[in-house]
Amino acid sequence: MESHTPARLRLIQLAACLGFVVVLLDVSVVNVALEALHTQFNARVTDLQWVINAYALVFAALLLTAGALGDRLGAKRVFMLGFTIFTAGSVGCGLAPGLPLLIFARIVQGLGAALLVPASLSLIRQVFLDDESRSRAVGWWAAGGGVALTAGPVIGGFLIAAVGWRSIFLINLPLGLIGLWIVGRFAPASVAQVSKSLDLPGQITGALTLASLTIALTEASSLGWGNPVIIAACACCGVFAALFLWLEANNPSAMLPLSLFRHPTLSGATLIGLIANLTFYGMIFTFSLYFQFIRDFAPLKTGLAFLPMMGIMVFANIAAGRLATRMGTRTLAATGMLASSVGYLLVLPGLADGSYAQMAIPMLIAGGGIALTIPTITHATLAAVPGSQAGIASGLLNAARQVGGVIGVALFGFLVRQRETRPFLQGMEHALVISALLLLAASVLALRYLQARQPDALVSLDS
Repeated sequence: MESHTPARLRLIQLAACLGFVVVLLDVSVVNVALEALHTQFNARVTDLQWVINAYALVFAALLLTAGALGDRLGAKRVFMLGFTIFTAGSVGCGLAPGLPLLIFARIVQGLGAALLVPASLSLIRQVFLDDESRSRAVGWWAAGGGVALTAGPVIGGFLIAAVGWRSIFLINLPLGLIGLWIVGRFAPASVAQVSKSLDLPGQITGALTLASLTIALTEASSLGWGNPVIIAACACCGVFAALFLWLEANNPSAMLPLSLFRHPTLSGATLIGLIANLTFYGMIFTFSLYFQFIRDFAPLKTGLAFLPMMGIMVFANIAAGRLATRMGTRTLAATGMLASSVGYLLVLPGLADGSYAQMAIPMLIAGGGIALTIPTITHATLAAVPGSQAGIASGLLNAARQVGGVIGVALFGFLVRQRETRPFLQGMEHALVISALLLLAASVLALRYLQARQPDALVSLDS
């Protein structure tokens, strides 16, 4: 394995972090633009869900293939391709004349994001060889996402107020160009594994499964669960899911080897990641509608309202990298999920009283718990597999997280689909309670399936 100077390692780490930053920046900035998009395009709640979920759906559907593609072609090559596509999609969003083209451009962004995320983790896995330095690198990687989530609402609110909603997408153009230059100049060439299969039948059936699920969950807000379209979408989801599992079980070159799920750490981390994103992104969408539609906050004020929940993520992400090696992944992940569960329950009194001051600290606790968990389960996933499977393992974890986000936005969007204050608040209360219960279950999963500490022997398998 090629050695690198500390300065070069920092630049490689910066490149990986920047790739994650732009991906998550477009999660947080879009949420503060919901009112502006509603006004511009006369958009319904269902339309706004599609603006969020079109990006997340493609992101989730292609992450596994992107992970395999990174292993097959090399992380650096796929990383740069992802940056290019993501930047082009961002420009398309900023120039979109109507809602259909905006949603299409969000799909292009999702494709670029799917290529970026697993490749960024593969770069980290490739150059940081010992357990402690890799854990810290993953912590900084996650912290970069935390910075994007934290600064995104405030920057987005300021840009919308000063320039307009299109600027929140166009800001990705200079970031993309900088990222491409850094990666091209300093990231090492990765060893290609041409024997890796892309498994197109598995990819197609997996994507159709997620698309059917997303259509059912999202359109149920306006059509109702008894509508023939929703029933047909649910049926298609079941059929495609069964076909996907059959194909993967009978394909020796499957993009998702089902044998991976025999590893309890990987299985547990994947399910915890799904629950974490379901509750986090679902509640971010719900809070965004609450602040803008119910409390009549301007975009900038909405962005500032998210600071407690988002701001703590930067510090918690960094701390998680150190705490994981001291406390162990099992204890830290369980603690993070439990804290987030308690945080959402503590939001309820402030919601009932209409007091933001009472909601701020609970939002901080909820965000901090998630921020401790994500880098912890990411580190557990990378340490649980050999280097040759780092791409597919990170792709699986992040695919599960994105699927969770899609489900969360669709499910909680259904609960708060009415703009009248009373039914909206009732739906939001249900979303908070559901989140708390799911996170409590995730805490139990962490105690049951994650290892207390990762075995050192796995760390050097690719060296």
